[in-house]
Amino acid sequence: MSSTVEDHQFMARAIQLAERGLNTTSPNPRVGCVLVKDHQIIGEGFHIEAGTGHAEVNALNSLDDPQAAIGATAYVTLEPCSHHGRTGPCCQALEKAGIARLVYGMSDPNPQVSGRGLKYLQDRNIAVDGPVLEEQAKALNPGFIHRMVHQRPYVRLKLAMSLDGRTAMASGESQWITGPKARAQVQALRARSCAVVTGHTTVSMDQARLTVRDSELPKIPLQPLKNHPVPGRLRRPLRVVLDSNATLTGHEPFFHEQSECLWVTAGAKPNDILPTVEWKSLPDVANRVSLTDLLDDLAQRQCNEILVECGATLAGAFVEQGLVDEIVVFIAPTLMGSEARPLLALPLASMSEKVELEITDIRSVGSDWQVIAKPKAKN
Repeated sequence: MSSTVEDHQFMARAIQLAERGLNTTSPNPRVGCVLVKDHQIIGEGFHIEAGTGHAEVNALNSLDDPQAAIGATAYVTLEPCSHHGRTGPCCQALEKAGIARLVYGMSDPNPQVSGRGLKYLQDRNIAVDGPVLEEQAKALNPGFIHRMVHQRPYVRLKLAMSLDGRTAMASGESQWITGPKARAQVQALRARSCAVVTGHTTVSMDQARLTVRDSELPKIPLQPLKNHPVPGRLRRPLRVVLDSNATLTGHEPFFHEQSECLWVTAGAKPNDILPTVEWKSLPDVANRVSLTDLLDDLAQRQCNEILVECGATLAGAFVEQGLVDEIVVFIAPTLMGSEARPLLALPLASMSEKVELEITDIRSVGSDWQVIAKPKAKN
């Protein structure tokens, strides 16, 4: 049976539910589930945080009468898991509940699942249809998908600049280029990330803390779901500072926050490390921090999405090494002049060296503009 207009409508609702776990589910994927019978929604659920019930289980538990699931259709944004992790396999839970049909948004890129959940249900005479709204389903979990496929996190580079492409005055002064609504959007980017990466200059000169400030996060009132667990705890991203020569003192505000902190050098051990701060050496052949080794390390920590917030030099290094998956640029309606610092330290000598981007979204954010772009694959 092919998908119908009704299938799209119910899958769209499942995607809305999955978005409720935007800042809480990692390292697990964001997943939503809707149970439908006689063309009516009878149960809803989404995955809240790792170690708790998955979306399918929460949707089944939302039913006043468990028998209502018999003969129902389950709409799930991601293929139901088929392996034992912290919780049991969702494909078995759906079968036991008696569903007659599964409609899925996308197959699971996790090698432990990868079609096994769908096959489990098909082998038990449960109809399986999909993918439905696959691109929207994939957009829920760019980091999880990227880590499963490439064994590295999804790297999002955030930049803020004036209309003439400047990020700081010659003195280094940079606060604030953009307005409060743009800064709130940056808080939202941090909140959805597993780690925030910066450089030693940002930590020392800007006195940056790179924490998630709850009071600045966009407030979206959501109606509680029936018989559903309360929303999960906001997952605080790991804060990472790259400091090749260990020039920081360890007394900067960055190191005095409660959320986890990782200090990465290229060999030299800092003189003064607080007990709450983790230190690691990841040198490359030029005695700088190896960005590829850093991403490998963060993948081992099950980091899905990484937000890079830094100055022109480190930002340019990420771009030059082809390690950026998405660029988010906030453009302020100001001019800072030719003496101010450029957006990226990316010394290109000819047009043939230019980095081509595909713009995927442009929108106003308060008095500023937000542009999202992705590097085009080289031929």
